[in-house]
Amino acid sequence: MPSLNNAADRASLIARLEKLAPDMQPRWGRMSAPKMLAHITDAFRMALGDLPVKPKKIPLVGSFPVKQLVIHVLPFPKNSPTAPEIISREPEAFDVERSNAKALIARLAGNVTYATHPIFGSLTKSEWGALGYKHFDHHLRQFGV
Repeated sequence: MPSLNNAADRASLIARLEKLAPDMQPRWGRMSAPKMLAHITDAFRMALGDLPVKPKKIPLVGSFPVKQLVIHVLPFPKNSPTAPEIISREPEAFDVERSNAKALIARLAGNVTYATHPIFGSLTKSEWGALGYKHFDHHLRQFGV
């Protein structure tokens, strides 16, 4: 499974990120490309504990089998709800958001302490790596890159 913990997978995401332009239109959803980058960087900041997010208990979703299915097997659903803390910020300049995303990807690959996920609870480095890759891949696909 692709992961932010794998150098080749990170390089692939960065190469796709470089193809993203601020005026690209989404294939689904309402976010602009700059707004999507703000969302992704805030999700990475949440993973690192830099952006506190209120826990949300959803029955069964935090259970081991469901958590593993969501992280490793099932595709991200289009237009799914997300924590307001990682969707409400207005984006900075596009190039700033892109640079922030690259820096956070590099930071996530290092020896860091991860925050508790607001829905899944405690995740391992492997789980955070897989989930982070899957989330970013989902949004890059949203913009056709």
